Amino acid sequence: MSDPRVLLQAFAGVSGDGPRAEWLGRYLNASGFRVCQDELGNLWAGQGSLLLVAHLDTVLTPSEPLAQDGRWWAPAVGDNSSGVAVLLSLAEQLIPQGVTLAFSVGEEGLGNLRGARALVAKLRPQAMVAVDGYLPSVVAQAVGSTRLRAVFTGPGGHAWGDRGQKSPVPALGQALAALYKLAKPENASLNVGRVFGGEAINAIPREVGLELDLRATDPLVLETLENQSRQILMEAAGPFGVGLELEVLGRRPAGHSATPKMIQAAKEALKGVGLEAQITPGSTDASAGVERGIPALAFGVYRGGGAHTPQEWVEPDSLLLGQQALAELVRRLLGEL
Repeated sequence: MSDPRVLLQAFAGVSGDGPRAEWLGRYLNASGFRVCQDELGNLWAGQGSLLLVAHLDTVLTPSEPLAQDGRWWAPAVGDNSSGVAVLLSLAEQLIPQGVTLAFSVGEEGLGNLRGARALVAKLRPQAMVAVDGYLPSVVAQAVGSTRLRAVFTGPGGHAWGDRGQKSPVPALGQALAALYKLAKPENASLNVGRVFGGEAINAIPREVGLELDLRATDPLVLETLENQSRQILMEAAGPFGVGLELEVLGRRPAGHSATPKMIQAAKEALKGVGLEAQITPGSTDASAGVERGIPALAFGVYRGGGAHTPQEWVEPDSLLLGQQALAELVRRLLGEL
């Protein structure tokens, strides 16, 4: 086993999916492994019934970690550079045991799990573990999501000279207010993450819009929430005489993704390093297994905070705990396959 802290120091500041994949490929090749890469940018080494995958893409641009107060600080130093470092540190131990180690793209943002979905389709594993998240979290249920872009359109014009023209702005405002008043169960969420439009302060906008993220642990709840949201958006456009364009930006499946034996193996692996597993729902690369009926979970391997912010941090020594727990989880899962 390699030291994941050393790997994290070397890898964390590498920026961009391409350069990060190249760095990982060079490391694995130097370790004597044959590396495969697809047209999306995923790469993997080894061949086996158990697939371990850590996403290499990030939300913010990575930078070199700064050590302070027993922590390492940098954008993306945790999510998911630390997951990559822990998984990579076990390559020499796990690949000879018949495990496939993979590093995926398209997990963050509007990636729509394209990397993990392609890996699952191509490699056809019997079980899957996404190496992602904080110790001692175990994501055993996939949170589904639907992401929509709604654009309200009008003729536009001069703010004074065309002051009688219909504007799409009131429709956007009504839609926003109605969306946030929508009743939701505990296992669902609604978020407008982006609002956009307009050309100038003295011009009536030709188009304005929003991007909407809907999530739920139950597929039927997610479907209902999407239908209600679509109805709200359509009803907002009508009274103001403006157009509406709706686009689906992405979908992630909802449902249970881990077997009881997998969950028990994760609990025992964490117990072995003195931690009690926190079983939680989440949206990770493991969700790609749900669509294929493949047992899957996500396993956290470091302590940290501030994910998706410039102030992200990790406790570097916690990666050693994550490494030990992940190795034990794999040992137990291989015994079940």
